[in-house]
Amino acid sequence: MNEVLKKLGEIGIIPVVVLDDAKDAAPLAKALMEGGLPCAEVTFRTAAAADVIREMVTAYPEIFVGAGTVLTIDQANRAIEAGAKFIVSPGLNPEVVQYCINRGIAVCPGTCTPSEVEQALALGLDTVKFFPAEPAGGLGFIKAIAAPYTNVMFMPTGGINAKNVREYLAYNKILACGGSWMVKKDLVTAGDFEKITELVREAADIVKEVRG
Repeated sequence: MNEVLKKLGEIGIIPVVVLDDAKDAAPLAKALMEGGLPCAEVTFRTAAAADVIREMVTAYPEIFVGAGTVLTIDQANRAIEAGAKFIVSPGLNPEVVQYCINRGIAVCPGTCTPSEVEQALALGLDTVKFFPAEPAGGLGFIKAIAAPYTNVMFMPTGGINAKNVREYLAYNKILACGGSWMVKKDLVTAGDFEKITELVREAADIVKEVRG
């Protein structure tokens, strides 16, 4: 497995970040670092995404930042140039996956069917995102789909929260879980980075509790 993906597995919970303004990037990165989850998946749902990634890695070079909701090669390129160490997509776009592989960047495309998992395998991947996790069947579905694909690891995102993340983390085919409950937009907007740090710390404690 790619060393970057191994690092994500060690962290266990990946905060999924949506920021409208890059001014919030450094304070949020500080909260993530101090809370014990030194990583972020910055989604390309806003125009500020590339700037947010750049600000985070400039302020805290040790933070592990990737890009999420990457739909095009252009977005992947902008994310990589800004300093993203990994690329995550909601679906499986073979062109985006191949571009990342060619650039030597870890990529985790979204899947929710056996056919998509096989597409990922054909592209040389052994780790996929499972999205949207809870609406698509949750952990039960992942266990069923993982059975025939013994070497595939899953990174579920979508509907995962502090109440259900433990059961996901306890399953040995789960690399890490993506979630946004500790970095809610209203907390960022309010500038309540102390509360975010507290929620991040609680999430980090869950990882330690389940995985040791």
